[in-house]
Order: sequence, then C-alpha cells, then structure tokens
Amino acid sequence: MKLISLKLNKLASITYSVISIVLISCGGNNNSTGTNKDTGDTTAASGNEKTLLGAGSTFVNPLFSKMFAEYNKKTGMEVNYQSIGSGGGILQLTNKTVDFGASDGPLNDEQTGKIGVPVLHIPMASGAVVLTYNLPGVTASLKFTPDVIADIFLGKIKKWDDKRITSLNAGTTIPSFPILVAHRSDGSGTTNIFTNYLSKVSPEWSSKVGSGGAVNWPLGLGGKGNEGVSGLVKQTPGAVGYVELIYALQNKMTYAQVKNLKGNFITPSLA
Repeated sequence: MKLISLKLNKLASITYSVISIVLISCGGNNNSTGTNKDTGDTTAASGNEKTLLGAGSTFVNPLFSKMFAEYNKKTGMEVNYQSIGSGGGILQLTNKTVDFGASDGPLNDEQTGKIGVPVLHIPMASGAVVLTYNLPGVTASLKFTPDVIADIFLGKIKKWDDKRITSLNAGTTIPSFPILVAHRSDGSGTTNIFTNYLSKVSPEWSSKVGSGGAVNWPLGLGGKGNEGVSGLVKQTPGAVGYVELIYALQNKMTYAQVKNLKGNFITPSLA
C-alpha cells in the first residue's frame, strides 16, 4: 500500500504534544513495514494493506478514536491505535512494531538514536492538562495558585481545608478531607507537560523532583494512562490528579481554575 508519494520507507514516525500540542507522522521503516524494492512503496506493519498500526499517548486518544472512525467510513482504511501511554508508544516505535507512535513530548536525542533512522514529528492537536479533584459536597471550580499546586504534589499541603486553599476560595465551604494525590504510573507525555509546569513555577519541585515523562513522585497513587488517573480521582473522595481536559469533561469531573502570570484565574476550556 502506498502511504504517500514521498519515499518514507527510511523514516520512523512519532506523535507528540509539546506542552499541550500533539504531533504525529506516518511513515514506514525497513524493519517494520513491507517495502516494494522497485517502487519504494511502503505497506503497514500489520501486513494488511488496509490497516495501519499506532500506539502511545492517552492524551490524544479521544480525538484519534473519532478521527480514525470517520476516516474508516470514508476510505475503508482501518487505523488500529493502542492507547497505552507515550512511553509505550515510543517503545513500540523503537521496536519497529507500529507504523506510528504518539507522545505528548518530542523524542530527545537519545531516544531518536535508539530508533536508528530519522524521525518525523507532525503536529495534530492542542489540549489542556487540567487539575481535577473529587471533593464531596463541593461542586464549584476551586481556585489554585501555582505554588499551592506544587505544594499539594510535594505533600506539603495535606488537607483540603488548609488555609492556603480556603483563602483562595472564600464563600466555598471546603471539608476537612485528607488530600490523596493521583499521578501516572506509566511513562507519560501528560506527566512531562505537568512536571515541566511544576518545575517552572516551583524551585523546590525543580530541585527535588524535576520534569520528564516519568519521575519519582514524593507521594500518591499511580494510575495507568489518563483513563487510570481519571478513574482513581472519580472513585476516591479527597483525590486530586492531572488529566487532559476531555477526560474531565467526559467523566463529568470538577476541575480547577489556575492563576496565570497576569494574576487572572483561568478556567480550562476548548476555547
């Protein structure tokens, strides 16, 4: 099957989001796809001319699910995408078992070197990582400042009725629940985005934990994928976690307003 007119049989592919931008490219690789030596046309890793295989980011999976279903209706081409997390997508791409990978953070030099061929990154969509929580009796969108968010995930703020939280949310009665932090257990581009933010707003976080797709969390419970973190928060009173916005919307979960550099509290939205 000819993917595109360019000879991509020497390219691997990756999907990623930088901060909140997701990127993807499709192509083949001599080790992962069938290639016509005479024409240079590339076939899918599945061996089926009507199927492409992809894996990775859970961040972008809701969008991909809709896009690929519509694409199948119009073309008959099936895109089989596994929502296993950015780390898993990079690993499968490195092992040449998929046609494209998906990650919310671009490959670094070491990761690219392991793949052994040029990697093409193409942007697909933008999205927001939001702070979502399960606080019985509270339906309002609570306000948080960057330092408060960092100290919650550092374990320095342990209860929901801490003065640093209640002072930001005058007029809202906040119960004295212990805070349970939910985070990703797998290699994650969403984690990369969130910890990059924490490293920028908190010198203590930057020095003690740092940023990346996988970090040594100071505390909390881990869930696999955005789906896993959403599930943990939704099922656990007092829990707080970070997910892509669509997971909070689909699960009807409350999410926070965050203070920006100009001093305004921003409510995440599709806009």
